[in-house]
Amino acid sequence: MPGCFKKTLFALASLVSFVSFLLIVVSMGTPKWMTGKILCKTGADLVNATDPELVKFIGEIYYGLFRGGKIRQCGLGGRRSKFTIFPHMVKKLNTGLHVMIIMFLCVAIFFSLVSFGFCILNAIKVPYRAIKGPAGVCLWNFIAGGFIVLAVTSFMAAVKLHHHTERIANFQENVFQFVTLEERFEDCFWLCVASATAHAVNLLLITISGIHFPKIKTKTEEANVTAEDIMY
Repeated sequence: MPGCFKKTLFALASLVSFVSFLLIVVSMGTPKWMTGKILCKTGADLVNATDPELVKFIGEIYYGLFRGGKIRQCGLGGRRSKFTIFPHMVKKLNTGLHVMIIMFLCVAIFFSLVSFGFCILNAIKVPYRAIKGPAGVCLWNFIAGGFIVLAVTSFMAAVKLHHHTERIANFQENVFQFVTLEERFEDCFWLCVASATAHAVNLLLITISGIHFPKIKTKTEEANVTAEDIMY
């Protein structure tokens, strides 16, 4: 049986793994990974809008991995609309990259649950196989955290290098052309970053659990040892 200190650390690590799992699931299901401001360039050019008048042509957009929405401002008031990424819009994006982001997060979910299970196992008993022990837990956390980092990095590349926001804003727009004025990563994106951080914390906890701290002898024990030494 593991000691009380190790039990506490593995119990805490299992909790962290489960929280990481929840963070990824929530972030994937919500539509606000990115928000931004979009300018209706066609409308602004038609009326030769100056800086004070550009406000009438600046709309908003938000989106996640599966859905989003936007407010079109083309000089005649705002028009709200919602959209889904699948199955049609994704063809206008970098399809492979977008699907990879989702797959990375799905793999991270799986290994977060694996880490959760093995942390509970290590809190209950000492496994006889190394892969089920602290080394295995470290491996599962490293893999889960690594895939989350890949997903976050890929999403940032899609936004900054492949102009994700602008492509989404111009989807099925035959008359008006929109350009991106401002982009901002929102809470759902940072939830994934927090999930990766949680796995890094787990690695630290498991490392600490492997440290053998010296036992502190009480005064009574020291006195008994001294008495026995004197007798002999």
